[in-house]
Amino acid sequence: MTGDTVERDLSEVAKASLTCWTAAAMLRSTTAGTSLTTGQLSVVRGWKAQLRAAAVQHMVNYYRRLSASTGTIVSDALIFWEPPADEFTVALLDNLLAGESEVDLEKAGEKDSGAFGLLAGPDSTDSPVSIVDGEFHAVLSSPDGTAFDPARAPRPPARPDTALGHLATDTWELTQVLLSRLAYADPAADGTAELAAVTDRMIHSVLRPLSEVLALPEPPTGNSTHRYRRAEAPLTETPVDETLWHLAVLATGMRPEPGGPAEMIEVIAGLQALACRLAPENGPLTRADRIRELRRMQSGAPTAIEPSANGPYLVTNVDELTDWLGVDEPEPPQLALCRCGASGSKPFCDGAHARTGFTDGKEPSRVPDHRESYPGLQVTILDNRGTCAHSGFCTDRLSSVFRLGEEPFVLPSGGRLDEITNAVRACPSGALSMALNNDEESRDVVDQVRPPNIEVSQDGPYRVTGAIPLTERDGTPVARNEGASFEHYSLCRCGKSQNKPFCSGMHWYADFHDPVLSKDEDPTLFEWAGGLPALRRMTRIFYGKYVPQDELLTRLFADMRPDHPERVATWLAEVFGGPSHYTERYGGYTHMISEHIGKRLSEPQRRRWAALMGQAADDAGLPNDAEFRAAFTAYLEWGTRIAVENSQADARPPEGMKVPRWWWVCDATPSARISALAPVVEEEDAVVLPGPGEPLSFDRHIKQLFRAQDRNSMKWAFDLWQHADVSTHAEAILHRVNEGTMPCDSTWPATRVAVFSRWIDEGKPL
Repeated sequence: MTGDTVERDLSEVAKASLTCWTAAAMLRSTTAGTSLTTGQLSVVRGWKAQLRAAAVQHMVNYYRRLSASTGTIVSDALIFWEPPADEFTVALLDNLLAGESEVDLEKAGEKDSGAFGLLAGPDSTDSPVSIVDGEFHAVLSSPDGTAFDPARAPRPPARPDTALGHLATDTWELTQVLLSRLAYADPAADGTAELAAVTDRMIHSVLRPLSEVLALPEPPTGNSTHRYRRAEAPLTETPVDETLWHLAVLATGMRPEPGGPAEMIEVIAGLQALACRLAPENGPLTRADRIRELRRMQSGAPTAIEPSANGPYLVTNVDELTDWLGVDEPEPPQLALCRCGASGSKPFCDGAHARTGFTDGKEPSRVPDHRESYPGLQVTILDNRGTCAHSGFCTDRLSSVFRLGEEPFVLPSGGRLDEITNAVRACPSGALSMALNNDEESRDVVDQVRPPNIEVSQDGPYRVTGAIPLTERDGTPVARNEGASFEHYSLCRCGKSQNKPFCSGMHWYADFHDPVLSKDEDPTLFEWAGGLPALRRMTRIFYGKYVPQDELLTRLFADMRPDHPERVATWLAEVFGGPSHYTERYGGYTHMISEHIGKRLSEPQRRRWAALMGQAADDAGLPNDAEFRAAFTAYLEWGTRIAVENSQADARPPEGMKVPRWWWVCDATPSARISALAPVVEEEDAVVLPGPGEPLSFDRHIKQLFRAQDRNSMKWAFDLWQHADVSTHAEAILHRVNEGTMPCDSTWPATRVAVFSRWIDEGKPL
């Protein structure tokens, strides 16, 4: 690379850095003069401050890495010294932003001045700095010692004509575009929050790891053949989603071989996620189209989960990522899943590990790696407490064998063989195993054959099934405890495990929680039941335990398909408000009817089926509150009667019917009443009464008078948090609060009644 080429590149570096700083400064002032509330302003200023800090910490350092070789730069205008003091760099850039471009070069040239990268030169069309400012510029900052290691030796910049050079340049320029648009965006406008989220993800999930790649002594050159024309379509004029798609394709084609930098895989994951997130709903490159193409591109990469050093889990070519309800949303083939517990985009990594100083070492005080053997009459149970994730499946579902807090922990003759086998197979950590008849370990019984899947459990670990390899960067298996299963295991998600990367149950003590669903929406029966995992558990117990021993049902189901329990669980999931998988996979209501035609089901068979399914629900641990069981039982009664009707010889079922959708009986949700057994809960927020003469409004003064439980108990009739409903029923509400019959568990003080009465008298203002 010639000196002229380097100078041209560095002029762009200068321009980019100053632009970034300008945009970051704009972020501080865009909230001025808005009509946002104090709380909204605080939120907006918070994310703007974070982006500004990120611009200083990561962006400028990123280009400093590109130009960190003094040996290839032949120019008197660029002077490199020791890393600068942060105060010098910040003050200098702020002065430039304010138009004060005069810089004391002699003072800046002193080693103790704190200056590091100083671009200086007169105003000249031949000067690399004239593009940025007419006189002098300081645009390069120093590493902060956290995300970037200042001890790394400088190296020549990435060649601009390589895949890595294209990726670095265009990633940086796109981030400038995002920052600039964010700087001028109306904080209250639709889309601003999404723009902020995308920009933040671009900074922390793409630029940050890409900076680390560029800082390597020998960064990957890349072998991507993807190219796209830039001259005809500048990034400022190209839709962001198109640019992100090109970058995702470019980066995916540069995937390093095993042993290559994990940071490059993180870059790929970040770009794939953003490209699919912003994909258009219609057209030739929808989200589904992009996922399909990315899967094709990296189909040659082995399916694996890689715990990167002090970073996220890099998940390659795992088709199913499900939430705790068993619902899966198609995702790109390269994922970076959070393992530090601090991501704001759970379960996906947002770079929080680099900001929090996450480390992935095992704790010396962890439970020892020791496998115990518990011989019994029919089976020997094997258990390694050092592998256990303490999910409680065994102790909750078979407490006669697995005894919480007692010694010995296991009583191998305390249950039937089928119950013990099911409990051992259900152990999500792989700590449990078994040996039949005191023979060798029956691993083929314990480990199941099932598709690769990662379940993001609620407030807990990643539960991995389907024998997904867990590997180091070079492809070698991650070391495991004695007897641990390779087919199913649990990975830490809270960042506090003592046995990283495996879960040790510390999420219980770390108060780790996923984002809470909106309180304004009632859960579906599907969600309340526990989703597909709970329904599958119930149907497997029903068809595996109760049907074979019941004389009325045994012959009826003697020839059922092996996947029949799965089909019934999928049907119930759709009926109870879950995903439409039964319709999509099996044919919907028409197929369900065909399963019953000609069977001539009897009333005794119907009653037995419904009764035993209720018993299986108890065994599976489905909720037993009055509201859920009322709805659950109502559907069993309704559905089984429809099945009997459709099964008769002269039945003519109506055609074209859809799968029914069941709901809470009479809208009686679990939150609609206060259980007599519920603990006393302090009132969530104190009511703030208006001051003397203060104008009343519904949102500020009236809505707060009604607690969440008051609202839930009345939602069958009207909504106490909606102005229209309260306004319509205001006189009736006032009468009841005056009488002390509302709310049902207490009475309003006179001051609250007076505020509500005054609101009515003043015309019920919004």
